[in-house]
Amino acid sequence: MCKIVIVGGGAGGLELATKLGDKLGRSKKAHVTLVDKNRTHLWKPLLHEVAAGSMDDGIDALSYRAHAKNHGFNFKLGALANIDRDNKLIQLAELVDEDGTQILPESQLSYDILVMALGSISNDFNTKGVREHCIFLDSPQQAKKFHHRMLNKYLQLGVQETKQVSVAIVGAGATGVELSAELFNSLKQVSSYGFEHISSADLKVSLVEAGEKILPALPERISGSAHQELSKLGVDVRTKTMVTEATEQGLLTKDGELIKADLIVWAAGIKAPDFMKDIAGLETNRSNQLVVKSTLQTSLDDCIYALGDCASCALPEGGFVPPRAQSAHQMASLVAKNIIASINKKPLSDYKYTDYGSLVSLSNYSTVGSLMGNLMKGSMMIEGRLARLVYISLYRMHQIALHGYMRTGLITLVESINRVLRPRLKLH
Repeated sequence: MCKIVIVGGGAGGLELATKLGDKLGRSKKAHVTLVDKNRTHLWKPLLHEVAAGSMDDGIDALSYRAHAKNHGFNFKLGALANIDRDNKLIQLAELVDEDGTQILPESQLSYDILVMALGSISNDFNTKGVREHCIFLDSPQQAKKFHHRMLNKYLQLGVQETKQVSVAIVGAGATGVELSAELFNSLKQVSSYGFEHISSADLKVSLVEAGEKILPALPERISGSAHQELSKLGVDVRTKTMVTEATEQGLLTKDGELIKADLIVWAAGIKAPDFMKDIAGLETNRSNQLVVKSTLQTSLDDCIYALGDCASCALPEGGFVPPRAQSAHQMASLVAKNIIASINKKPLSDYKYTDYGSLVSLSNYSTVGSLMGNLMKGSMMIEGRLARLVYISLYRMHQIALHGYMRTGLITLVESINRVLRPRLKLH
């Protein structure tokens, strides 16, 4: 029986494990195993809502073990340490708890087909002081860390001469822009839960971008619209501002200015995890991504696939597939198709990236973006309720890929009920 191992339970990895478990695992045509160092899955584009407290990850996170049981695959808790390509083994590191006590020893897992879907981590570009003084919004743990610190700052308002909470966000891509807006939405909510003394004047958010505009990957019209909305909320948007150092007091810029901040979030770029650099002799790029062929097999080993943020996939017209959730979703579908084809001794298909546009949510205030497709020539700019509806539908599509239409409908119903029964903001 073919042994398929998928490392990484992000959007692409979990969707792939679900597809292969349903199609091959249930019928005993293959043994499918998902490996992840976390016990639960949370859709990464929602981490800014966890950080602001708008989403409770304890309710919305998905248990890997429970999902594996329902979809015909196995789950293994562990972190990848190395790959032994000669013997087709992956090595998993020792797993320890917060106190350093061993939970699981080092172990090995054999494979016939290996899929790398490790996602990405924040790239600090070796900027001085960033690792020591910034929070990276690239995992649920980091998002929760920010949320707890933010709640503590609200508690200190009016005490110990604390008159204002200042947050600096470096990087005005989707994560930075969405977090900026979500913080003002959570401020409105927190004031109704025993924090009556807090007002919008008590929060200062600085969004710092080195480039010419915010949302640099999007058209000028959309970027300008988002910039205008953020300014209305009170966000201090700073473009053409290069950060050279992070300190306890805030951010130092290339011009010698100090942008004071109680909390600093670094969202200025991504890369694959550092241990991926030249792992097992595989070809990687400067961002530690695995270089893949058009079939999404790695360039030096046809038994190893890579998808999502950890894959460097060239586009026929030049450039590379962007690190987006839609890319991971499309890649997962192709890798599932190719793995099934290879088991059945059939030819593999090439990956063709389709750009459906980009959407950025400014919390409850607005949503802006562009849609691309066969119904229009080029792109169409959308804003407001229509854009918000399409934005929410992206998450629903991910849930449908995992649960199917019926269960996703029930999940949506439960979420609607929870909005009535539960606080609108996570307060712990």
